Amino acid sequence: MAASSKAKVSPPAKSVVRPSTRRAAPAKPFLRFFHSVELRHKTLAVLALIESAPDPTAHRGALADIVLDLMKSGFDGYFLVPLKKAKAGFLIEQSASVGLMGAQQVIGSVARNIIGRMDAPQLLSVCGSLRGLMV
Repeated sequence: MAASSKAKVSPPAKSVVRPSTRRAAPAKPFLRFFHSVELRHKTLAVLALIESAPDPTAHRGALADIVLDLMKSGFDGYFLVPLKKAKAGFLIEQSASVGLMGAQQVIGSVARNIIGRMDAPQLLSVCGSLRGLMV
């Protein structure tokens, strides 16, 4: 019996389509920092409180506290942690820490003043911006 001239063709492989677990790439570059699970929960709780409050202005102080906590976490993540990884030395790390504490006090005072004067739509806008930054 003669061998068949037709090559055996296997059926096309089934492609498995899985839902994407990644978000769409942002339109612009960005940086991020990691914060604690505790700070994330606290942030989400304050945002939910303000977003569901009949009078969001009653929670200006709580929003200011969260903004300052996030700022401190960001300063740590962007500056102090890399400085420690670089092994810059105790004196340099302490100088940086003291300098950042001073900056946080100044920025904190300004932020509290600004948030303390915001009306409800402005506070809700800040909440939306914070949610937009969270992954």
